[in-house]
Amino acid sequence: MIIYNITVKINPEVHDEWLNWMKTVHMPNVMLTGRFKSNQIAKVLGQNETDGITYAVQYICEDMKTLHQYTITESPALEKEHMERYFDKFVLYSTLLEIA
Repeated sequence: MIIYNITVKINPEVHDEWLNWMKTVHMPNVMLTGRFKSNQIAKVLGQNETDGITYAVQYICEDMKTLHQYTITESPALEKEHMERYFDKFVLYSTLLEIA
C-alpha cells in the first residue's frame, strides 16, 4: 500500500474557506476517481503559523501503478482547480510512503 502525502502550507487569510473546500469538494473529488482506498487530512503541529497553517493531506492506494495512473489521468485537472482557486495563497510538496 502506498500513501500519497501532500504537505500544504495555506495562508491564514483563506485558511477556513480552504479547509472547508478541501473536505467538502476537493478530497471527495479525488476519491471519486476510484484510485484511492481512503484519505485523511491532518494539521501539522508545532509549526509557526504566522505565515501559514500546515496540513498533511494523505491518500492511500493499492500500488505505484495505481498512483501513476492517477497522476497522469485525473490529477492534472484537480491540481489545476486548486491552483486557480488559491494561486498565491499556498505552497506544497508531496512525498510517497510505503506502508510496511
